[in-house]
Amino acid sequence: MEEYNYQNVEAATKSIFKAMGCPPEDARQISNILLRADLRGIKTHGLMRLPEYHRLRKLDKINVKPVIRILHQTPSTALLDADKALGMVAGTRAMTMAIEKARRVGTGWAGVRNSNHYGIAGAYAMMALDENMIGIAMTNANPLVAPTYSLKPLLGTNPIAVAIPAGEQPPFIADFATSPIARGKLDVMHNQGESAPEGVLQDEQGQPTNEANILTRNGSIKTLGGEKETGGHKGFCMSALVDILSAVLPGANFGPTVTPTLGYLRGERKDEEDKGIGHFFGAMRVDAFQTEKEFKQQMDHWIKVMRESEPAIGQERIVIPGDPEREHEEHYYRNQTIPLMDEVVEKVREIGGELGVDVNI
Repeated sequence: MEEYNYQNVEAATKSIFKAMGCPPEDARQISNILLRADLRGIKTHGLMRLPEYHRLRKLDKINVKPVIRILHQTPSTALLDADKALGMVAGTRAMTMAIEKARRVGTGWAGVRNSNHYGIAGAYAMMALDENMIGIAMTNANPLVAPTYSLKPLLGTNPIAVAIPAGEQPPFIADFATSPIARGKLDVMHNQGESAPEGVLQDEQGQPTNEANILTRNGSIKTLGGEKETGGHKGFCMSALVDILSAVLPGANFGPTVTPTLGYLRGERKDEEDKGIGHFFGAMRVDAFQTEKEFKQQMDHWIKVMRESEPAIGQERIVIPGDPEREHEEHYYRNQTIPLMDEVVEKVREIGGELGVDVNI
């Protein structure tokens, strides 16, 4: 992992998306969310994803100049059709609407259909923090996860993020896949010649495996918790809830009806209309429940109680959700650098060359 000048990487990334045909503001939004992932140490959702987006654009699976429409709305809710936009464009628009509605009536909610991968869920949830609101973001995805007792993958890794403001303490930011491992992490493990952890994968016959690339051979990720005896059915519930709120509620493709965007997925439901994947966003004003001052004091108290508790033997501290990512981001922000894997930089340069962009990183 090498460090590169952030401004150079940002400029190159924006130029690449503009060369793909994205309007300048969309290119800026996409670049910011991708690079935010790398800055926060979530490399599986950063520039590593660029080749995937480039491939989908060439296949006309992504609309680089979408006309995002509001299909229905109430004072506190909205349903948007993303017109096959990159998810970062649709997600930013929808979360902005949720925040605007919360500003007026206390809470705001927005669902999106006909969209694509949107990067890290936390980027959208964190948008609410500047407004002293709690932010929520979730999305469904390619079917890679086998529910409890299932032979085939029927659900996505279906991440969810919740960002909660505090006072003197940094905000609480939970951003996680509802599966035991994200697809991007398996890609990294395979590329580095590593095996996957025990108990998180199964092969085409439903047998346990630790082959990191098993998804390319009809394998699947198990639900969080693994077997029923260790809580796998609870992981199924979590993934299912995200699928229902992100896809069923806004009218996107759900579970196994999602049209795959990965070359190695066959797609079991070819008769289903392609309504893309879906996202769900929420914003809640904390002063809709108690005063902002009271809430932040209570939140600080909660964080301090957890943070100051005695760690287990061999552990240095209790980590509050959001701590590792914030510390990682602050480190590189101070240095105005961004950490990237060599193979990612090579791909960025390759794609830039194909699009006629001078990649100066």
